[in-house]
Amino acid sequence: MLEFYFWPTPNTWKVAIMLQECGLPYEVIPVNISAGEQFAPEFLAISPNNRIPALVDPEAEGGPISIFESGAILMYLAEKTGRFMPADLHQRYDVLQWLYWQVGNLGPMAGQLGHFRNYSEERIEYALQRYGDEYNRLLGVLNRGLEGRDYLAGDYSIADMATWPWVRSGEYMEQPLEEFPNVIRWFREVGERPGVKQGFALGMDWFGSGPPKAGNEKANRGNKNLFGHTAKAVAELSKKAADKS
Repeated sequence: MLEFYFWPTPNTWKVAIMLQECGLPYEVIPVNISAGEQFAPEFLAISPNNRIPALVDPEAEGGPISIFESGAILMYLAEKTGRFMPADLHQRYDVLQWLYWQVGNLGPMAGQLGHFRNYSEERIEYALQRYGDEYNRLLGVLNRGLEGRDYLAGDYSIADMATWPWVRSGEYMEQPLEEFPNVIRWFREVGERPGVKQGFALGMDWFGSGPPKAGNEKANRGNKNLFGHTAKAVAELSKKAADKS
């Protein structure tokens, strides 16, 4: 059975959606990032970047394998199951370029916008403008990419699964979708898939009052387990976690 290291965030929901879409059996192993559990030595051995998600497949071909980074996990599951990533060269790279676009562009820009809007103790107008504009620009890229297509790479794929949670996050960053009709249509259609609904529901009860909103996130301002780490700080946190265990 797959071991899925999870906490409710857009990046982990990508993998949860894929697992549900493929019908793969998995065990959820919570990693409470607000409590600093991502610095435990046993987790760092699986995810050296001290980030979620991570996946362990004890029954992988050739022996157990552990994978960190959501894009790599999606690719692994697609190759393991032969689903949601085409074998045809041109179609395959259509999927991969959109997957990398999400990993390298949409996710990081949305994440920075969310940080300065919902976590930062200081309101920095330049940062809000910078990342707000970039997130908006990327939604425009997505809107053009969906012109004449049902999904990002033609057929439904891991590129759609990777992108959907980060478009959904725009609701909590005051980014309306009205100027992006193709995105709205795609977002609603993908959101109606049973696998997406089931994957996105994973961990929602851990919030206590539904999906994370700005009000919930502001409670984490100043949480030293979430932000502002140097390499030395991570090493110290890992040692503290080891001493407690």
